[in-house]
Amino acid sequence: MDMHTVVVGTSGTTAQDVIAVARGNARVELSEAAVDALAAAREIVDALAAKPEPVYGVSTGFGALASRHIGHELRAQLQRNIVRSHAAGMGPRVEREVVRALMFLRLKTVASGRTGVRPEVARTMADVLNAGITPVVHEYGSLGCSGDLAPLSHCALTLMGEGEAEGPDGTVRPAGELLAAHGITPVELREKEGLALLNGTDGMLGMLVMALDDLKNLYTSADITAALSLEALLGTDKVLAPELHAIRPHPGQGASADNMLRVLAGSGLTGHHQDDAPRVQDAYSVRCAPQVNGAGRDTLDHARTVAGRELASAVDNPVVLPDGRVESNGNFHGAPVAYVLDFLAIVAADLGSICERRTDRLLDKNRSHGLPPFLADDAGVDSGLMIAQYTQAALVSELKRLAVPASADSIPSSAMQEDHVSMGWSAARKLRTAVDNLTRIIAVELYAATRAIELRAAEGLVPGPASRAAVEALRAAGAQGPGPDRFLAPDLAAADEFVRAGKLVAAVEPVTGPLA
Repeated sequence: MDMHTVVVGTSGTTAQDVIAVARGNARVELSEAAVDALAAAREIVDALAAKPEPVYGVSTGFGALASRHIGHELRAQLQRNIVRSHAAGMGPRVEREVVRALMFLRLKTVASGRTGVRPEVARTMADVLNAGITPVVHEYGSLGCSGDLAPLSHCALTLMGEGEAEGPDGTVRPAGELLAAHGITPVELREKEGLALLNGTDGMLGMLVMALDDLKNLYTSADITAALSLEALLGTDKVLAPELHAIRPHPGQGASADNMLRVLAGSGLTGHHQDDAPRVQDAYSVRCAPQVNGAGRDTLDHARTVAGRELASAVDNPVVLPDGRVESNGNFHGAPVAYVLDFLAIVAADLGSICERRTDRLLDKNRSHGLPPFLADDAGVDSGLMIAQYTQAALVSELKRLAVPASADSIPSSAMQEDHVSMGWSAARKLRTAVDNLTRIIAVELYAATRAIELRAAEGLVPGPASRAAVEALRAAGAQGPGPDRFLAPDLAAADEFVRAGKLVAAVEPVTGPLA
């Protein structure tokens, strides 16, 4: 297989595979072992379906309606009906990458051989992904328990050739037309299959995996911008000494301090120009950057552990066990994923907050140690970066609102059968917004810090090689340097894209070596 093909087996998947399929459009194939496991589990379900005793999900209704036994003649209709009725989402469309992650992760569980789905259904799921067909999934409809029901139902509806989907050209069309155009035969669901396509934490898990991927870049970027701000404020790098962090051995703290120290190597600004206003200590937002950034890094590690366990899981209800039993369970409850999604929203808010405090310090002539007010060219005539900080502050306040946990909420549903839910989908949706806004906040700090460093350089102070590399790359990307006031939004947009695409990290690593 080439590097653009992801093979789905029986034992889960990796975060890298999720990213490859969701964001990189990697092809998906089922392993032979997965096909064999699918067939074996299906034999068990078929045998149970032939018996007169009711089995949940095979020959009964669902949820609060599970007490009704369903005869053979109505079971195909039952499976179609659960998909149609549960495809009840509302609101804006969910992003393409989220839907692809959702579909791929459901396929991962189906391929485990624990769901009783036939191999041909799994193959159709892979075919739809490979054709670039993306079901239309809506923002609202999941409570994060019994799986991401409505989002997954909209995906299952596409497999049936019903509802709407987006083609590879970006045009939304009836799903049946898109399947036909790509030579894909719609599936005719049999016992348990409709239920098995809906019962999973796949949406919230996919968004967690992608948020972790984004936050890895943002935490390294934030270490860099913190170092640039320290340098621009003529702070001291002594607080970054490894022996200081060794006596409080949180791994993330040590990694952030090391990143900052390497960015500041060779600087002619740090700690050497305090004659006019001597400082015993830098402000917390400067001095404690490794502690705050590092605590966030450790939180990311915890969230990766949870994501890794979930990626290795087969989440369905009921499940086919290796000994042939089909048993109900509560593994579809999204609490483990929901908690870490909320935790990440909290650390994103705090990281954004400390970034904004350093930006404000750079702009305040009473605290910036010799920089012009608002880093303006001619203060009074020019406003400089005054309103850039307003924008950053508005984003920080929004992050604080988004940090309110969704998982602390629950609302009963399904006639009180589903009387406690995780709200994990909601936690994931707000985390996506938080990560998006955090990127902008870091970009504003970067823009302010690089301008301040250039103003210091104009006075004859020599920044470090990594700082110079960051400045040069940012300017080449279209974010202009100091000067009279101009239309500022394009510069901020350029800085945002620079951080978002990982270009800040890429600009300094040739100087610093690989950063954590």
